[in-house]
Amino acid sequence: MKKIAILSDSACDLPDSVIEKYNIKLLPLRIIYHDREYRDRIEIKPQEVYDNIEKEVPKTSLPVPEDIIDAFDSLVDEGYTDAIVITISSNLSGTFNLIKLLARDYERLNVKVYDSKTLGIFLGFIVKEVAAIAYNQNMEDIMNKAKEIRSKLKGCYVLKTLTYLRKGGRIGKVEGTVGELFNIKPIIGINDEGVYFTIAKIRGRKRSISKIKSMILEEFKDKKYNIAIIHGGAEEEALELYESIKNIGHIIDGHISQISPALGVHTGPGLIGYAAYEV
Repeated sequence: MKKIAILSDSACDLPDSVIEKYNIKLLPLRIIYHDREYRDRIEIKPQEVYDNIEKEVPKTSLPVPEDIIDAFDSLVDEGYTDAIVITISSNLSGTFNLIKLLARDYERLNVKVYDSKTLGIFLGFIVKEVAAIAYNQNMEDIMNKAKEIRSKLKGCYVLKTLTYLRKGGRIGKVEGTVGELFNIKPIIGINDEGVYFTIAKIRGRKRSISKIKSMILEEFKDKKYNIAIIHGGAEEEALELYESIKNIGHIIDGHISQISPALGVHTGPGLIGYAAYEV
């Protein structure tokens, strides 16, 4: 009898309640300061990163191989025969390639690795949807479900500054270096290849958040959908945005999500945006 597990990395931003409900295994990315190192979401929380980011911008790195192998071993001990690992975009992290390499040589479990070409709660939505059906579906159907949800995802965000995205080398196709001098805020999305790009350029923070609200209205006003308002150290603005959109269309599942430390390092404090898909 096959028993299929779902794994992801800590950049999926799913709340602990969902992780526990579906027994999703998280592979922690690493947050590296000059004198210490933390496992993302296990040994450090997002607000700690934002509180100290003026003093030091840490680096991030892949899960250590030992954590990945330990997770595989744990699944075998729990009676799982198969596993699907859904990772952060391979164009933003080497996590996908590392896990694929380790899975190839791991003989106690049949492992498939899926490159989500996204990150954060966008990735989390895929993981949650497939975890909900993993108990009664085969590997192929679960992989197809992951691709289906990925194709439906909509969303974007705006930052207070592009400084951290640029420092971390994650700037992708985002424009706006000169525009920052004139308070031009790029609305940033992630394309089908898992790379950041500019959706629109708006002057000022209030107008940029208002633009995000209008994008939600345009996309979902007559639809049933799941949505997460995402933020990085900007909870008050996230609450305001959620209140302003909660009567748009028919929200099946809506919540506010703070991005993980591993992502917050590259965006800095002040990120605000949304991730959603029609159901």
